Amino acid sequence: MSIRWESSIHRELEMVEEEIRRSVVSQQELLTEISMHVISSGGKRIRPGVVILAFRAVGGSDASKVIGLAAAFELIHSATLIHDDINDGGKMRRGKESAFRKFGVQRALVAGDFLFVKGFQLGGPQNPRVVDYLADACTRLAESEILQGRHLRDPGISIEDYLKIIEGKTARAIEAGAKAGAFIGGGTSEQVESLGGYALNLGMAFQVTDDILDIIGSEATLGKPKGMDFLDGTPTLPLILAMNDGVDRRRISTLFRKKKKTSAEVREALRLLARSDAVESARTLARDFSEKAIQRLEPVAASPYKDSLKTLAKAVVERDS
Repeated sequence: MSIRWESSIHRELEMVEEEIRRSVVSQQELLTEISMHVISSGGKRIRPGVVILAFRAVGGSDASKVIGLAAAFELIHSATLIHDDINDGGKMRRGKESAFRKFGVQRALVAGDFLFVKGFQLGGPQNPRVVDYLADACTRLAESEILQGRHLRDPGISIEDYLKIIEGKTARAIEAGAKAGAFIGGGTSEQVESLGGYALNLGMAFQVTDDILDIIGSEATLGKPKGMDFLDGTPTLPLILAMNDGVDRRRISTLFRKKKKTSAEVREALRLLARSDAVESARTLARDFSEKAIQRLEPVAASPYKDSLKTLAKAVVERDS
């Protein structure tokens, strides 16, 4: 991201990185190697960043109370990425070969389970309320994966179902992190809910922007080929909008419905989507979610951390990767 939203918590994020690396060391060297392959491939660290900023924004002062929690959310997120790549057949992740392609499906699955358990090990001791936040987010993630699977290559998917999918797959985990951070930081019930609402809308804005970048982004900055969602049959917002109301909706729907698509067909679909109004309509919705996120911060007192949260909400829709 071009905007340095994380400048106010730079040291805390360094501590999170250290905690993550310590946590994935295993007696089995291969398990450590796979885990390091996944966690060292970059990433924006938005999830732990939101946990820390929420903690600080409500007056949390002792960083040691939140570092493990922030690391927990990132480890659980990393576990879901391994499983996502296996489900989708993703060959690349953040410019590197995906774990299952490099190490095999069986070993990658074990590593994903390992990271998931390590995440709960770090986050669980904090407080029973935190465990509830984590468990609820993971439940919603699983439910959304099933709902997405029901709409694979489905030109008739509604925008309502799409929003349910991305809420569960992306936004709920970020919301849980913000609530947990604010709760551990001593925030009031109103502040916890407000920061949760901020994070939920932030997650929605983030995922819609991801959908847009899969169509018009640069492969060099994305770290993976464009059009992977279309190739896999995963419905995205610009695609749904184009299939509902675009001038090329019949051709796009026909291509999307195909189980096996050629590279030429994917490139054709991307061209049709890029020239439609769907991309700009999706961008408008992403910006709306970003603005809603900022509005939800009203009950939170002014501070550099609140400013960072606002900057992050703007950055997620302005990014190019």
